[in-house]
Amino acid sequence: MKKIFFKTFGCRTNLYDTQLMKQSLKDYKICESEEEADIIVINSCTVTNSADSTVRGYINSIRKKNAYAKVILGGCGAFSKGEELYKQKKVDGVFGHSEKEKLNTLLKKESFYELGDLNSIDRSIVEKFDDKTKAFIKIQEGCDFRCSYCIIPFVRGNARSIPEDKILKEIERLALNGFGEFVLTGTNIGSYGKDIGSNIASLLKKIGSIRGVRRIRLGSLEPIQIDEEFKEILDEPWLEKHLHIALQHTDEEMLRIMHRRNNFKRDLELFEFLADKGFALGTDFIVGHPGESEERWKRGLENFKLFPLTHLHAFTYSKRDGTKSAFMKDEVRGDIAKERLKILTKIVKEKNLKFRQKQKEPLIVLIEEYKNGLFTGYDQFFNKVAVKSDQNIEKEWLKIENYEVKEDFNYARFQ
Repeated sequence: MKKIFFKTFGCRTNLYDTQLMKQSLKDYKICESEEEADIIVINSCTVTNSADSTVRGYINSIRKKNAYAKVILGGCGAFSKGEELYKQKKVDGVFGHSEKEKLNTLLKKESFYELGDLNSIDRSIVEKFDDKTKAFIKIQEGCDFRCSYCIIPFVRGNARSIPEDKILKEIERLALNGFGEFVLTGTNIGSYGKDIGSNIASLLKKIGSIRGVRRIRLGSLEPIQIDEEFKEILDEPWLEKHLHIALQHTDEEMLRIMHRRNNFKRDLELFEFLADKGFALGTDFIVGHPGESEERWKRGLENFKLFPLTHLHAFTYSKRDGTKSAFMKDEVRGDIAKERLKILTKIVKEKNLKFRQKQKEPLIVLIEEYKNGLFTGYDQFFNKVAVKSDQNIEKEWLKIENYEVKEDFNYARFQ
């Protein structure tokens, strides 16, 4: 049997897709290093120009480590850079999202270029995740939003939902295999169901009723996707007390420039409502997007300070070829963008510490790994907890009532 090594870049959706690919293989053996592999399959990311550069750099490094291995490119980068890399003979094969479940057959070809289409949805069911304590569940594919900076709808397609019965069956099997925490992922998960007469709240209720499901964590939602029906499930015990809601900016003019659908005042009201319900709240934020003048930045910063945030995924704007933002004038210098990023990061770090200091209820922690003498995992608020124990508590669920709050994360002792 030929040996295959998988290299995954990017988001949780790619993690799921890689697992699906691994499961589809019948005639190959999966190995753990590039050096021993006969074939290297890259599940790529193309969200920024730098993501493309990272993948290209990895391909070049492979050729030095293992000159005889076939290199196969999949993922979002197959659409943006696949043709170029294939023509340059940097890779031996290229395949699109719709073709990943056919990988076992494709790999038997000497070379191939099979992008497929952007209309497909996954049919196979994932039954396990390698070395994971939680399971990633892809519930939809694609996005109907057209934010000015984002290439993803053009490499993932329009929003389309995976049938409920397939999702529920997958979770049932994974729960039987010992998984208790499920992370719902996709390109734009809040759009789930719009094409099949359902919605994400309805899906969550059905998942929550499956035996063995202890906690459901959601990927990123848009503010406008948290409707009244979604608010009805906020008190359910299986819903993680942490929501990640993408803002991207907090200045009205910048939101219009970025072609966003959210609104500062409505967003703030939503975040305050959720904070009152006890939720930890995270968001995405782009600094240095073209048009972010000093005036717009300062206005956005003052608005940003009002949000009850505990987590932040912020990054400096990176030009993405093929997007509307790439053609916009009024670019922001890189050093200025980095300083703005530091300010936002510091604000949320301080807010997270205050949130943890005020917390009174016990922490429910799923231990994920052991490293440097400490077991670590995440609580129901998606805050990291480090636990000292003489027992092997990896993959265990702990209820922690006594712990020390430190600046980096919480520390506890388990007897």
